Amino acid sequence: MDKQAKNFRVLDIYVRLCEGKTINKVREAERFGVDARSIQRDIDDIRAFLDERSVNASDIRKITYCHLRKGFVMTGTESSMMSNSEILAVGKILLGSRAFTRKDMYAIIDKLLAGCAPQKNLKLVSELLANEKFHYVETRHKADIWDRLWEIGMEIQSHNLLEITYEKQIDTRELVKRIVQPVAILFSEYYFYLNAYLMKKGEKGMYVQAFDHPSIFRLDRIHAYKKTGNKFRIAYADRFEEGEYRKRLQFMFAGKLMRVQFRFTGNSVDAVLDRLPTAKVIQEGGNGCVIEAEVYGRGILMWLLSQGTMVEVLQPQAFREEMKKMLLDMLAQYDV
Repeated sequence: MDKQAKNFRVLDIYVRLCEGKTINKVREAERFGVDARSIQRDIDDIRAFLDERSVNASDIRKITYCHLRKGFVMTGTESSMMSNSEILAVGKILLGSRAFTRKDMYAIIDKLLAGCAPQKNLKLVSELLANEKFHYVETRHKADIWDRLWEIGMEIQSHNLLEITYEKQIDTRELVKRIVQPVAILFSEYYFYLNAYLMKKGEKGMYVQAFDHPSIFRLDRIHAYKKTGNKFRIAYADRFEEGEYRKRLQFMFAGKLMRVQFRFTGNSVDAVLDRLPTAKVIQEGGNGCVIEAEVYGRGILMWLLSQGTMVEVLQPQAFREEMKKMLLDMLAQYDV
């Protein structure tokens, strides 16, 4: 019984130290009905535990006596906790993503605060996020995608071919069935997407890839999915490099990999390079700079158009012609 009481006492003191509270030996001795020397031994045990657990010099937490606070406090890196700045930044990124319904977003933020923020900072960080939580606008689909995210992620890991029922057109609610080889789940601008190769029946009834590049399916528009009973195999050398693919897919439009060149005459080249992770400046001069990037699909066309006169497409030639046509069509709508 004494051992259990000591274990509870040590754990209780440790947790409160982690929360940023001050441990006063006299008060703790009265609280637990022991003498001050027992509390000192508890603190020495916690110190020994922290010394043994520390991995490197930059990750050392120590228990020191603070004369100003008249008690023992924990100093150093709180490796299991997030700082005020970190929790505030992550919270704002989550709210700005608009990735989940209001109910789900509130639950995530509350768990994040409860599990990551030190107790002493909880009220302050909660208040800083309160206004943005109150004005949070959820996306229109309001679909619950939690189970879908996890289950399809497991199917990717298990290399299972899936049959999905997909809402192809929102306006017409047209549903189509597709056999797909799922390879990655990505997030971009409010939505989660499944990247998957479309499959077709090949020789001997075996499924083969219909195209040499993945297609893109918005996760909230997948109405149903099930295993086909078939698996796919990928040699290690040919495995899907999700990170590399993500660099080249910024606009969630499927298509072949292509190299695009354009002249940029705007003020912030960094903004362009950040928007296109594969972009690099290949020429600089008085008339702007020439930027080259690798991208999948034609979604980049809409972004190039949005830059107005700051962008002149150089390659591929087909893009130049298509951009001209799109601009003329837009101008015709306004009778310019």
